[in-house]
Amino acid sequence: MRRILIIGAGQSGLQLALTLRDHDYDVTLMSAKTPDEIRGGWVTSTQCMFADALAIERKHGLNLWDDVAPAAGGQGVSMPGPDGERALNWLGAWEAGTAQSIDQRVKMPVWLELLEERGGNVIIHGVTTADLNSLAHMYDLVIVAAGKGELVQLFDRDASRSPFTKPQRALSVSYVHGTEARPETPGNVDVWVNLVPGIGEHISIPGYTLSGPCQILYVSGIPGGPLDAFADRPPAHEQFRRHLELFKQYLPWEYERYRNAEITDAKGVLIGGYPPVVRHPVGELPSGGLVLGMADVVVANDPVSGQGANNAAKCAEVYLTSILEHGEKPFDREWMQSTFDTYWDYARHVVRLTNTMLMPPPEHIQKILGFAQTNQKVANRFANGFNNPPDMAEWFFEPEKAEAYLESVA
Repeated sequence: MRRILIIGAGQSGLQLALTLRDHDYDVTLMSAKTPDEIRGGWVTSTQCMFADALAIERKHGLNLWDDVAPAAGGQGVSMPGPDGERALNWLGAWEAGTAQSIDQRVKMPVWLELLEERGGNVIIHGVTTADLNSLAHMYDLVIVAAGKGELVQLFDRDASRSPFTKPQRALSVSYVHGTEARPETPGNVDVWVNLVPGIGEHISIPGYTLSGPCQILYVSGIPGGPLDAFADRPPAHEQFRRHLELFKQYLPWEYERYRNAEITDAKGVLIGGYPPVVRHPVGELPSGGLVLGMADVVVANDPVSGQGANNAAKCAEVYLTSILEHGEKPFDREWMQSTFDTYWDYARHVVRLTNTMLMPPPEHIQKILGFAQTNQKVANRFANGFNNPPDMAEWFFEPEKAEAYLESVA
């Protein structure tokens, strides 16, 4: 039986560990925290997962929250005009299926416990490069799935695929209860993207947290701008109060929805920011042993496009398939690079979409967003591009393709 060590207890690491156990691999997963420590910790992300990523979980029987999680049916877009009223306000339907967001403080502890129930070895211990150097020879394959900490330094930045060297957004998140429904879409459950040109973005995401259904308030501010107002890391209630003040000024329709809401819990907030980066997938230990990076370790996008958990699920599925197909052959450098290249064939479209969203929209994208206001086909295709980013390459990024598409649906 082949022995595999996975470092990291997030979406990608746990998903891969659980699915490898389904095929009787000897799997050891190392987590820096116990299930109870994760449950009692801070929120870590917004983790909205779209239909294709959720289908992977359902395929493996890991969809444990379908009966309680809000199911978002579409993605709206709003943008204020010069007078403060909405110049854009439209909703695209997710034709492939609904989306959901499960607080990782809910999801990952259950998956950790499930891994042990299914015969996986779970070790609670933070891992350094020195630790890994002494452990690696005991396993046929070592995978690093922990996107933060010392081990990331094993993987060199790929400058040809990483145009940014600094964070492009200052991020802040509040989980809240008591948000009011949108008056223009009563009864709907949707993700909503608010674009504030030159300042940043706000995305409203229906979610499920420790205390039940909630709304996840995500603010993405251009560094140094008015939405970059949380560097002092205020307490949860103060952070949400500042969010409300910003909404009152820049997104008054969102202020009306959130003004009577309350923070879900004292640790239901998140502040951060990091430069988007693509790294080389093979890391070399001091001993000469090789380790393979996955998901955020090797492709870390800004969260503005909501792709993190989706990428993790899809990366884990690619790696699972590659491991199963490789049989008893050695997991050498060539295999590691080839496995990542298969994932990159998908992930490159995500990187392009995310990096495009971080920049001021060129004229043809402004035209697309405006066209969607009166053309439901365009609105739906834009929304579905977040579930299936490769489709964006067919019509969204380049002016000629965009013009041809818009003419075809006019």
